Amino acid sequence: MSSTVTRVRFAVAAAASIAVLAGCSSSTDSSGSGKDSAASCEPSKGKVTLQYWNTVPGMDKVVDLWNKKNPNIQVEMKNISNDQYGTISNALKADKAPELAQVGYDELPSLRTQGAFVDASACKDATAAKSKFVPWTWSQTSFGDTGVFAMPQDTGPMALFVRSDIFKKYGVAVPKTWDEYQAAARTLHKADPNLTITFFDPNNAEWFNGLLWQNNAEMYKYAGDKWQVSVVSDRSKQVADYWQKMISDKLVRTDLANTSTQMYAAYQKNQIATYVGAAWGYSMLRDNLPSQAGKWSIVPMPTWGTNGASGNWGGSTVAFMKGNKHLYESVKFNTWLNSDPEALALENKLGGLYPAATDGLELPALSKGVPYYNNQKIFDVFAESSKKIDTNFAWGPTQKTVNLALQDSLAKAAAGDGTVSDALTAAQNAALKSMKDQAIPAAAGK
Repeated sequence: MSSTVTRVRFAVAAAASIAVLAGCSSSTDSSGSGKDSAASCEPSKGKVTLQYWNTVPGMDKVVDLWNKKNPNIQVEMKNISNDQYGTISNALKADKAPELAQVGYDELPSLRTQGAFVDASACKDATAAKSKFVPWTWSQTSFGDTGVFAMPQDTGPMALFVRSDIFKKYGVAVPKTWDEYQAAARTLHKADPNLTITFFDPNNAEWFNGLLWQNNAEMYKYAGDKWQVSVVSDRSKQVADYWQKMISDKLVRTDLANTSTQMYAAYQKNQIATYVGAAWGYSMLRDNLPSQAGKWSIVPMPTWGTNGASGNWGGSTVAFMKGNKHLYESVKFNTWLNSDPEALALENKLGGLYPAATDGLELPALSKGVPYYNNQKIFDVFAESSKKIDTNFAWGPTQKTVNLALQDSLAKAAAGDGTVSDALTAAQNAALKSMKDQAIPAAAGK
């Protein structure tokens, strides 16, 4: 995969949030200037042990590699995948946060308002790392260059994972648009009543946000000295109504949670024909459905008519957490973890991470065919997807509240109580109330 193909060139409008976030989030500045004071970056004396919390499979092997090479800066890893943000939140409340923790891009603004991070910009290695990463990811972790609060780790350009053998069996063409996808769903389900084209997980707001992102359904803008909240819009309603139709017509299952044992069992039993996922999901199917090797392929996301945009689902950073007393050493490890070619190659191989580092996008592994996917060069698909993502999409400062409201209402819609479109209204109302409660200027967008 050449560098011109692999580089991710979309940029999220995180900088627009700076005026509000800086004014309400600094735990180190009480003057109202909105500037976080950079922490000291003096090297510690003697051997240091850092705590690093994450959710990535195989990350312990990456940490082992670092520890072998750096006897004086050791890292102890804790996997918090069972309750990532609950664990982080409880640790912050108890003043027992680790030096470093994995935080999704969408959670950064919310956690910053809680004073969860420390600014590492006093470390020269931290500010120098900017050139190592895809620009939009750095903008989010630095909040528009107001500091260095995290290092980008990975991104999640979306695509469609397809059981090619099932489509071939029933003579159904792989869909290129969402209309074709719905038609294919009807054909497959009619041919086999136990077969659905995919599943709709009502408890996965991040996935649903990726679908909104694809349709240029901007949830937030910052204008006129306040947030414009537009979770409810014509574009978001188009997405909601589409999936409501799929649910109402029983063309998708709503009883499966993403990555659950039940989900894998349904795929294993050939009950689901596609997976709407992100780049990091390639290893998920490979590792949990080994008997289906050679039966999967990856194609671009179905599009909304002639609009060829794609979406992003997930992606994470490694944040410098509040109370970090070993910032110098944390920067050393964090920079290596997310930009060193050997570390990135191992993270991609074991955890399926799609690197946010520009050099990482040129890893030899990303230019080769993947055996599980019948030797298809699947990362070519994700590279193209990454170039077709709306550059104006931004996260709000109370995204966690919005996601919880979405999930609550989506679960009701899946159970027949309300609609997916109702979930948008609930999420918008939750966003406006949450911002009002925190004295963040906001209004319903147009």
